[in-house]
Amino acid sequence: MNFSLTRRSLASVAAASAVAGGLLAPFGAAQAQQRVIRIVVPFATGAVQDTVARAFNNELGAALDASVIVENRAGAGGTVGAAIVAKAPADGNTLVLAAASHHIAGHLYSKLSYDPLKDFVGVAEIGNAGYVVAASSDMKVATTAEFIREVKAHPGKYNYASAGNGSATHLAMASFLAKAGLQMTHIPMKSTGEAVNELLAGRVQAVTSSSIGVIGLQSDARIKALASTGKVRSPFLPQLPTAAESGLPGYDFDSWIGLLAPAGTPRAEVDKIHAAFAKVVAEPAMQERLMRLGVEPRNTSQADFQKLLRADWDAMGAVVKASGAKID
Repeated sequence: MNFSLTRRSLASVAAASAVAGGLLAPFGAAQAQQRVIRIVVPFATGAVQDTVARAFNNELGAALDASVIVENRAGAGGTVGAAIVAKAPADGNTLVLAAASHHIAGHLYSKLSYDPLKDFVGVAEIGNAGYVVAASSDMKVATTAEFIREVKAHPGKYNYASAGNGSATHLAMASFLAKAGLQMTHIPMKSTGEAVNELLAGRVQAVTSSSIGVIGLQSDARIKALASTGKVRSPFLPQLPTAAESGLPGYDFDSWIGLLAPAGTPRAEVDKIHAAFAKVVAEPAMQERLMRLGVEPRNTSQADFQKLLRADWDAMGAVVKASGAKID
């Protein structure tokens, strides 16, 4: 019996040595060495950027043979998360899912630890997201023109909520008010969802929300959608006029959504991730999924996306200047 036990023990040692020597190591090594890519969402869970990132991260991971995780790092109008990515190693393993608020912050905040344009490179444009200006039913207004007349007649009486200082929903409304010559008090919240809840609760009288966020509230008597904010009507709310055609000529505000990497990321890495995302977003099922989230999918080249970023930087500078908003 003692000999048999010893033989088993020797067999176990031999098996362990085989694993350590590499006979069974490839599986374990492959598991340990799988690439992990982090997509930082600079807004809270449930925000448009968050739901968009979680709509494709698994598919992008499969296309890259990597694990793509979503990490929420909210705060200061998206600048907390953006700063983390700007300072991350430029190896393609840390990305930020950014939108219009990314460039807004560069013009709005007097002090930032990064440059929203120079410290990032565009990787992939995901799509375009529009917004809707909505009012509380307590205001008894049915159109943009009526809203403008009511607020103009009572300067400073009404409040509006947004996803926070420097957020796209903040500047969308601030530039709307500036163009219309209106005065309202800004109530910053932590997310667009919270801002909408403030309106539904009657604590604020107006809000700018994503188009998709308003679709689910069309039957709610507490909120009145007044206008979409883009140059053309939203495909998600085609019956809703734009602000420009319903009382505020020249007003235009919508948002790109895309993946950015730290400046200096090797071109080969940028191209690899872009190609993988292009493959993912080309799938009809993914396009339908993004549309359900209120995002019109885009499949532009990396070069065209970079051009869009440069143009948007200038455009958002003009929006911030027109609004008169500034954060120290």
